[in-house]
Amino acid sequence: MTDNSRAAFFDETAEHYDQDDFHALVADALVEPLPTSPGLVLDVATGTGFAAYAALRLKPSRVLAVDLSPAMVERATAKAASQDPAGVIEWRVGPAVPMPSPDGSADVVLCASSLHFLGAVAFADWLRVLRPGGRLAFSVVSGSRFKPSGPFAEFVPADLSFPLDEAGAGALAASAGFVEVSARTFTVDGGDRVRSVFLVHATAP
Repeated sequence: MTDNSRAAFFDETAEHYDQDDFHALVADALVEPLPTSPGLVLDVATGTGFAAYAALRLKPSRVLAVDLSPAMVERATAKAASQDPAGVIEWRVGPAVPMPSPDGSADVVLCASSLHFLGAVAFADWLRVLRPGGRLAFSVVSGSRFKPSGPFAEFVPADLSFPLDEAGAGALAASAGFVEVSARTFTVDGGDRVRSVFLVHATAP
């Protein structure tokens, strides 16, 4: 699977991505417990920018948001005039792993609703870019709920085992070398559909 084919796939979903409120709720929940006034926040696979915009409430010096899909980034930047008038967020089109940031440069790494497309290889890069004591916040789907099929399944890396419970979700970060790991289940009951993911917060050693 090439980067171009991945980008084309997500370009096709960009127009309607913001219609799914669940993505925004996950991003808000990931950001909520993080410390304020970080220097650099990295938003990995930003999509239409939910986590990047949520990160602004932390009052960071800078946010770098990266996504492979030009259409996703275009929709994200279209919201900047109203949601980021100070221009704190820098938007880039390109692969989110590795992130285009120097070693030890980030105070926070965010990855909302995207790990299942990046795979386990992302954890080593997050350790690389985070300073010691920097914070990681990511969501991950449950292996009992996430059953990709058809063409969609081709975009899901084979190197990541999806957790079945909170302990398994936390173990993804702990086994990669992160410390002070916590994991909880985040559930939204939409009436006709109940959706949940695991939210994981951890610290770079």
